[in-house]
Amino acid sequence: MTTAQDTGAGVIGRMLAGAGASHAFGIPGGEVLALIEGLDAAGLRFVLVKHENAGGFMAEGHWHMTGALPVLVATLGPGVANAVNVVANALQDRVPLIFLTGCVDSAEAETYTHQVFDHQALLRPVVKGSFRAARGAVAQVMAKAITLALSGQPGPVHVDVPIGVAEGAEPSLPFAAALPDLPAATPGQIARLQAALDTAERPIAIAGVDAVNEGAGAAIAEFCHAQGIPLITTYKGKGLLAEDDPLSLMGAGLSPRADGVLLPLIRQADLVVLLGYDPIEMRIGWRDIFAPHQTVFEIAPVPRLHGMHRCDETLLAGLGDTLARLKPGTTARWPGGRIAQARAALQDLFAGPSDQWGPHAAFAALRKALPDTAVITADSGAHRILLSQMWQSPAPRLILQSSGLCTMACALPLAMGARLGRPDAPVVAVMGDAGLEMGAGELATLRDLGLPVIVCVMVDESLTLIEMKQRGSGRANLAVDFGATDFPALAAAFGGHGVWVDSAAAMRDEVQAAMGRDGFTLLAVRIGRRAYEGAF
Repeated sequence: MTTAQDTGAGVIGRMLAGAGASHAFGIPGGEVLALIEGLDAAGLRFVLVKHENAGGFMAEGHWHMTGALPVLVATLGPGVANAVNVVANALQDRVPLIFLTGCVDSAEAETYTHQVFDHQALLRPVVKGSFRAARGAVAQVMAKAITLALSGQPGPVHVDVPIGVAEGAEPSLPFAAALPDLPAATPGQIARLQAALDTAERPIAIAGVDAVNEGAGAAIAEFCHAQGIPLITTYKGKGLLAEDDPLSLMGAGLSPRADGVLLPLIRQADLVVLLGYDPIEMRIGWRDIFAPHQTVFEIAPVPRLHGMHRCDETLLAGLGDTLARLKPGTTARWPGGRIAQARAALQDLFAGPSDQWGPHAAFAALRKALPDTAVITADSGAHRILLSQMWQSPAPRLILQSSGLCTMACALPLAMGARLGRPDAPVVAVMGDAGLEMGAGELATLRDLGLPVIVCVMVDESLTLIEMKQRGSGRANLAVDFGATDFPALAAAFGGHGVWVDSAAAMRDEVQAAMGRDGFTLLAVRIGRRAYEGAF
């Protein structure tokens, strides 16, 4: 009798476990039952969610905390279709998601059409690659998929697994993912970058998601200190340099108010060094921000094909190795205290009114109530922009969000995955009320997993960011406002603790109480409509 370990599904499980996967997330269907057994036999814990989209975000949150290869499983047809959003998010947010889908065997697909469509045709635009597992070559297919997902800029890879392949006997061949090291910059490239650094009076650096994925935070911090170079990051890059550091200009990308400080500063620079900076996170105002007289160097893992800005020279190389080969320079940069002035201006811009309750006061109180080790996730919406500008992160991967695709309802599953991966740290999901209503079913997943996540819901009964754009363009108020939900009652219905929060003192007290509970806590923060007016 063929055991689960000896099947195609067993080979898939062992290949994933060998590549560092520890969990798989998703919803089973008849076409993936053998696949789930194979994953289980290889030691992967299967986590049941209420929607495949949430499963992909849980996998991402867990990966951010542990480095474990993220795996999403969906059954054929509607399961695959449900997951398209999170797969596209993984592509734009550079997440090495392995997406396993069940499908009927080829012969059956010729005569049977119920729930059957071409998964690969649907997914190819939003994955780095799509494969179909075949008998006698399952190990080879998985080795290719894992290698592709992790190479260069990480991204999602799809593997369609026919039922017969998952259930059938399969040789376990000695194939493994082959992950080449990033190439090294040439001596000539190092010399030219060194010369530019040695002569620059007003250099500035911008870092992003590729630096986070490389784990280059320490190398970037050392580089900035040795060269006296201030650093701007994207939202995903927050914490590459501790944001209380005098050289940190914190995160940017979506706030016009922050751009009003940072873009003029960038234009004053004589040298710009891009450190794993991917502009996929940035608003349209960041196009063509470098003038012809400025020298722009870029260190990147892959060629940049975005066309977002010009660059004088790109070093296709690892940041750690490249920055370590540079000699320390002068720290007497940016005369007149210009960087300190910019930091102060940014902090003043987002301080908010001190005499009234609203999102500024709520986020300040939340930050004060949490330890530096806390992980915070942000959903898409007006709150995310303000939070990303206000929240000072001491290290990378402590504020998680969908920055490339900016998809709603991501914060709760990201937080669940993060807490699963880092059980010793407080984890808070900050969401708008519309975002929670979109993905409220995952409160049941939160209950079932027994994770003490804090869900902070900003209640204004409106799609505020869209309403602001609508009003700003002179359009009528249409399809952006909605009715009130009793969020504490919703939390109770799902087995959690819920409470309204209307003051900084209440925020402090409720966060402290939440950190002592075994189950989840929902903080419903009443801020009122148009509370973000002029905030970012």
